[in-house]
Amino acid sequence: MTKLSDWPVVNKADVIAGISIAGLMLPEAVAYAGIAGLPPHRAILAGIAGCLVYAIFGRSRFAIVSPTSSSAAILAATLAVVPGDVTVKAGLATIAVALAGILFIVAAALRLGGITGFISRPVLRGFALGLAITIILHQLPILVGVSVQGSNILSYAGALLAAIPRWNLASVAVGIAALAALLLLKRLPGVPGAFLVLAAGILASSAFDLGSHAVKLVGTIEVLPQWPSLPDAGWPAYSRLVQFTVPLVLILFAESWGTMRALALRYGDPLEVNRELGALGFANIASSIVQGMPVGAGFSAGFASEAAGAKTRATGVFAAIGLAILIACAEPLVARLPEPVLAAVVIAALTHALDPGPILRLRRLHRDFYVALGAAAGVLIFGVLNGMLLAIALSLIAMMHRLASPYVARLGRLGGSHNFVDVSRHPDATETPGIAIWRPGEPLFFGNADTILGEILRRSRAETGLKAVVLSLEESFDLDSSALDALMEFDAAMRTAGIRVQFARAHDRARDLMAAAGMTNLDRRCSFSVDDAAAAVEAAVTHSGGSI
Repeated sequence: MTKLSDWPVVNKADVIAGISIAGLMLPEAVAYAGIAGLPPHRAILAGIAGCLVYAIFGRSRFAIVSPTSSSAAILAATLAVVPGDVTVKAGLATIAVALAGILFIVAAALRLGGITGFISRPVLRGFALGLAITIILHQLPILVGVSVQGSNILSYAGALLAAIPRWNLASVAVGIAALAALLLLKRLPGVPGAFLVLAAGILASSAFDLGSHAVKLVGTIEVLPQWPSLPDAGWPAYSRLVQFTVPLVLILFAESWGTMRALALRYGDPLEVNRELGALGFANIASSIVQGMPVGAGFSAGFASEAAGAKTRATGVFAAIGLAILIACAEPLVARLPEPVLAAVVIAALTHALDPGPILRLRRLHRDFYVALGAAAGVLIFGVLNGMLLAIALSLIAMMHRLASPYVARLGRLGGSHNFVDVSRHPDATETPGIAIWRPGEPLFFGNADTILGEILRRSRAETGLKAVVLSLEESFDLDSSALDALMEFDAAMRTAGIRVQFARAHDRARDLMAAAGMTNLDRRCSFSVDDAAAAVEAAVTHSGGSI
């Protein structure tokens, strides 16, 4: 439970940031409700409930828990395939949100948050970039005043370009002016830029009667909260709903944790993944009670919160209050808000995520650049859900590739010390004649044991005058059966070649397994340090007169 000491201290920066975020949440709510095919008030109520409940249970100061574009897209796909009329589908949407909340809470109770460790940071960066490009591209038709369709990102972009003759010049002018103003106001962190631009859009709409120039306006938003009820739908509808709820939770989890984790790492904020899972669960249940939409910590709102100068999670509370006041007191004015202005607000909020710097840094480091690029391309080519699954697969492939082809260092003594270092990196390190010391850079397991030990065996047999090999197992806390078999085969092959094998830094668990498998003389052939192992084989070589 949340303790009184856990509540954030309210400050001016959070109030200003909250007002700015409220100005972003309104256009996002309208846009994402349109994606899902639901009335705008459902997204608005979801944003209010999600922010308030997350502030109680969550810990990220930048997370704005509200409807997201990716979850709206999956909800739209779900409602498109389930049978029933508009009323039934609206009820099924509420049930989908409730099921998502329950799955989040179950995952938190089972402490399944650890699976996030299998999604690497480069993959998250690539996923964020691809998702930002996707969202922006889908906002461009609103900005230019046309309606386009496309089965994938390329066909969608092609349809948008083909529609250039139909672009509404008034919409384009309004959208570009709003976007330019937002980008300029972002340079002033103390100014609620999104809110000011929305207000200016309403004034321009009234002053120039933009509706008569075919500029689409938001129109009347009727906020009518009702108690949820079970829709009269058959078993086929509910079964399809359950099938789509799992991907809905996965995408909300990936997008939310990606946003929270990226911003927390940037500022050194502590986060506990299972607690955040539970917070998202309660937020979605609250959204279902007010008949809202699925909610999560979206990229655009999260990065906008950072840009607005949020200091604590009270920002989300003020954003929810600001959104509620905006709708309650200014609904007639909001009805005159031009939709191109809404699109400009969403696009401006995502400019942070378009920064290629983090991915280009990977290229300079020669590490994981193509993995991040592949994650971004996966979202763009295969869509958000399949792109997310591809991103997870890329994380696992990158990990397996690194583990399966590790660097094996040959060690030498550094001066007259007890320290042994990689001779390829330290030319002043010296090797003992007749003794080779090897240290695999990764734990031995079924995917790399044969490769590593085979390479050491090959090089040992080819080395003239080699009497003994020291194998450092410091990276291998445990051994699976395949790695254990490979180690026994290596030991037998070395013995056949007349080369003694001494094990250094063998962990107790690994040593117990080696003994249980029948490897002999481990009390004499296992040393606590590389220095002790080297001394042991030097003594054995000397005692045997140069042969073992």
